[in-house]
Amino acid sequence: MMETSPSKVESWCGWQRESSGSRRSLLGASGLAPTWVQEDMGKSVPQDLGQLDIRKSVVGLAMGAGAIYLLYKAIKTGIKCQPPLCSTSPICIARECPGPGERALSQEAPAFEASSVGGPKGLAIERERHGRDSGELRRLLNSLECKQDEYTKSMILHSITRCVYLLEAEASACTTDDIMLVGSMLDDKDNSVKIQALNTLKAFSGIRKFRLKIQEHSIKVLELISTIWDSELHIASLRLLNNLPLPDFAHPQLRRVMPALMEILQSNYILAQVQAIRLLSSLAQKNDLLYDILNCQVHSNFLNLFQATQPGSLLFEVLLFAERLSEGRNTPHYRAVKWHYNEKSLHEALFGDESRLADRLLALVIHPEEEVQIQACKVIVSLQCPQDMQVRPSFCQASHSYFNGE
Repeated sequence: MMETSPSKVESWCGWQRESSGSRRSLLGASGLAPTWVQEDMGKSVPQDLGQLDIRKSVVGLAMGAGAIYLLYKAIKTGIKCQPPLCSTSPICIARECPGPGERALSQEAPAFEASSVGGPKGLAIERERHGRDSGELRRLLNSLECKQDEYTKSMILHSITRCVYLLEAEASACTTDDIMLVGSMLDDKDNSVKIQALNTLKAFSGIRKFRLKIQEHSIKVLELISTIWDSELHIASLRLLNNLPLPDFAHPQLRRVMPALMEILQSNYILAQVQAIRLLSSLAQKNDLLYDILNCQVHSNFLNLFQATQPGSLLFEVLLFAERLSEGRNTPHYRAVKWHYNEKSLHEALFGDESRLADRLLALVIHPEEEVQIQACKVIVSLQCPQDMQVRPSFCQASHSYFNGE
């Protein structure tokens, strides 16, 4: 080991004492030294720490008083605020609604006073349940007549739709003028307003007395389908049409919309596809529309709709559509005329000599979903035996089978 000389040790210890003293002096001057350091320096408990604690207490008290004051102002403002006659915000159907001669309370401060029959007396749904008219639906319809921006109109229509479903008595008390008011929103330039108006008309279509009036808008709805390519608009329009018996005067417009319906059916939006195929299945039962449907042009991959990878809900509707088309084309009324079809028509894709529909149907017989299996079998039976020959099974067996090979 190396030996350290005494002179070097003393020199090093002196430097350490000097450094320690300078550090203690610096900490004591800044007021940041701990108590034991300051006591070592001959000082008592520092007055600076006491003053710092007082300042913290004063600041905390001031912040607490400010928060309490702001909370008071917010509550006071909420109590005084009253909704205007034509509010620009969506109206909740469960808010407190005034009775006859009562003053409307703010939505921000609802009352929960119990009624004599139990439950809160102010809720619109509760008033409806106990036979009292809340007036909520009427206020919404009145506010729709005011000049509103697109977003507000969309939200008001959405609230009206909810009211129609939940407040049945108030919805039944509406008039045909109210239906016309909602129907006029189909001419709005904003698609979201159109969609909400379609949803509202569908809600009203559940009330029998309004169906004829709503049918008058069917031409406009078909026009929207054929002129605007928007999936949400298509879904809302088709749901409304599927909920109505379409009048005969709409058939010419329906013929013009057939190409658009076929395009929606072959799109990749499942909800729109299901609604389109449901409408087409219904129209396939109309004798004067069957040829227009069968002669409508389709894509070369149309039979992909019959693949087992498709959602079961869509597969079932497509198979039902095929069954109705097969039954329709085999009726005596339809077979009495010699029809000519386009090479790319739906008829050729499903029933033509080059069609591979039989292969797709046989694959669907073992589909995991039972309703798809059953419907595939129904299509096979309808293809094997024409409807007017089902009473003669021997003829069906002897005739040319759709499923026979070359």
